[in-house]
Amino acid sequence: MVKISSYSLVLMAACTSSASAFVQHKGASPSFYSALHQSSTTADTATAETTEVPATTSGSTLTPSMASPKREKILREPALWEYNFGLQDHQIPLPHGLVERVSAPEKYEITEEQIQTLERDGVVHIKGVFDAEWVDYLRKATGEQVKEPHFWAFAGTASKLYDYIQRNVWQTNKAFANFYYHSAMGHVLAQCGRTDEIRVSTDLLMVNPNKGFKWHQDNQNGPITWEDGIRFWITMDETPAEYGAPVYLKGSHNNDCVDEQAVFVDIDMNGLEEYKDKIAEFRTMPGDMLIWHPKTIHKVDGPSDGIWTTYRRVLGGTVAKGGTKYCDKTGSGGVLSDLGRHGLEDGDKLQSPFFPIVYPRFDNNEAENRDEGKVGRSPKDIVGKIGGLAGKASGDKFFSFFKVLGSR
Repeated sequence: MVKISSYSLVLMAACTSSASAFVQHKGASPSFYSALHQSSTTADTATAETTEVPATTSGSTLTPSMASPKREKILREPALWEYNFGLQDHQIPLPHGLVERVSAPEKYEITEEQIQTLERDGVVHIKGVFDAEWVDYLRKATGEQVKEPHFWAFAGTASKLYDYIQRNVWQTNKAFANFYYHSAMGHVLAQCGRTDEIRVSTDLLMVNPNKGFKWHQDNQNGPITWEDGIRFWITMDETPAEYGAPVYLKGSHNNDCVDEQAVFVDIDMNGLEEYKDKIAEFRTMPGDMLIWHPKTIHKVDGPSDGIWTTYRRVLGGTVAKGGTKYCDKTGSGGVLSDLGRHGLEDGDKLQSPFFPIVYPRFDNNEAENRDEGKVGRSPKDIVGKIGGLAGKASGDKFFSFFKVLGSR
């Protein structure tokens, strides 16, 4: 068996897929996932096993209907050769008659009470932001993405943290870029942040968190500070009643005891006494948004056996408020969400096609840069930034991430 270190894997990825390799790709890999755009309520693939037993004096046997169901994962891990490179465009039409790269983004008004809830509790659940047409659009986009997995999903998916996970999916998949450009997401987040501009700092497409994530704070927010960022989740499925609901400690974004480089959080540590019993659990439904401060402590419990028999598809990430400055995080774990060769330096205004504006309106030049493959991860920057991380970051802080894994 050949073992490859995580560092070697990153370098291999860098050498194999450069920004200049981002050419149009229509996809030719085998179809190995079932259609993800079906309703999550009909996606259970559990099958029954039949067990034969000796006949009793009455001649009865155990029938299939009496047997225990076998839990089976709804998705399987792709083989290495099934990953794709470059840009992907599955030609998914926008809903509501919107015209790609022409129509202005939609709007969705939220209340002052919802904004104040976010500011006070560090988290707010806004129900029904996206209607059935938008949910179907996201499901179709997600279905096509996992059917033709991108190489940038390899490390996360192979680690079995998720059935599928890909950072900065908007850079390689046009459907997700179009969602940011034309949906009401930017308007909702602008209201939440009381700002006149929203840019995407980093995003994640996440399908089924197998092991769950213990109590943690988010430090993979891109090259921005805590206060400049707003975290978001957009859910495509009904959260199971038994597990999978995000749980937050209300007000914990105000804590001053958790190190900013830490991921894992011990909620029994000194300084968190006033927060650890202020629990808020959200059973999100399709089309809902969950919005929180990056420092708000939270967790997600997965199924006890790590097997999802239904879908839990989420598009999430971090956006930057207007006026945000670029914060170079080389030498810290935060650099992993900033591996593009954009040329920005510490203190520069965060204005670049690598961090596209989505509110009040997308920028055509930024969108064209994305479409031409000029926005992506740079092998040179990956080597430089990861090398800096290995040389400077504290092991305890960096590997804090791995303590987050586990369903409880």
